[in-house]
Amino acid sequence: MIWRSRDPRYDVASGISQGARDYQEDAITSDFPVGAEAGFVVLADGMGGHAAGDVASKIVLTEVYSELKFHFADVEAFETRAPEILRGVADLANDTLRQHTRTHPETEGMGATLVVPALVENRLWWLSIGDSPLYLYRGGRLSQLNEDHSMAPQIDFMVTSGLMDAATAANYPDRNCLISVLMGTRIPKIDCPAKPMELMAGDIVICASDGLQFLTNAQIEKVLAKYRKNRSTEIAERLLEELGKLADPDQDNISFCIIKLNDASVREKGQAQARSTATPRPKPAPSADFERTAEAPEANMESDTAVTEPTVPEAQAGSQTSPDGRQTPSDDDAAPKPDGPGRLATLHLVEKSS
Repeated sequence: MIWRSRDPRYDVASGISQGARDYQEDAITSDFPVGAEAGFVVLADGMGGHAAGDVASKIVLTEVYSELKFHFADVEAFETRAPEILRGVADLANDTLRQHTRTHPETEGMGATLVVPALVENRLWWLSIGDSPLYLYRGGRLSQLNEDHSMAPQIDFMVTSGLMDAATAANYPDRNCLISVLMGTRIPKIDCPAKPMELMAGDIVICASDGLQFLTNAQIEKVLAKYRKNRSTEIAERLLEELGKLADPDQDNISFCIIKLNDASVREKGQAQARSTATPRPKPAPSADFERTAEAPEANMESDTAVTEPTVPEAQAGSQTSPDGRQTPSDDDAAPKPDGPGRLATLHLVEKSS
């Protein structure tokens, strides 16, 4: 008999839509077993269009999910070296992309963003590469926790500094160009805090692709304020409804996961449930035979998935803040230069395709 608490620690649901795109290049999965004290989400936003962005996102999701599932067999061991493990799974996914493009030259230039929130009790770790946002809703305010590895923050700073007007900034050609992404080359920037962020009961974490950002922060806040006491499945449905109301013909793929924290208690040492001891496993040679029909790995999730017909809005970036005192190690700012034509904007930026 499986014990199910009346009010589980995590209430999790996902939403996904193809939007106005020809392909669904987002891939998302979550793993929050019933009654568990830990869980994680993996979200990859593919880029490349004809160069198989949908394949790239599935490769990244598959590699990261399988590795994290293994490490979460021993959550205590995971926490002792969480940043190292998270960076390691990103490197593994990046290596797999490299091998795939070598054996499938027609996919040269494909890539994907990656954002992975990993929760243990009330502690939130994360890894982020690219511009897929990780939000925290607390006290009626929405803030972005992770770094935005695109030109948007620099352009917005120019507006606040009086160097550019808001209208020009909103339509700036390089606004959505990425300065860090998984493409099988060196990863210029990785956002992976050295210490976890402590969450509070009532917090709502949203892991999303940038398709959700066709809604402004104020619009997302309005939905969360109204439905914050409802189940996460209803919050996901309402966000998809708001995106649908925009009817934007340029709507990007949409995928997101809502995580409501109902219980922020922390177990005293010695009270943790017995867990198996996980030891590092050998890395098998990654398979290069990913097809466009590849499916995301199934997860034992305590979540529902909301799906809607293609929807459409106008991209508007909201204000972004990071928690105080957070350490964010990163490499230098040089960006990888893919070999495929038409993949770069100025300043060696990776341009996301429509």
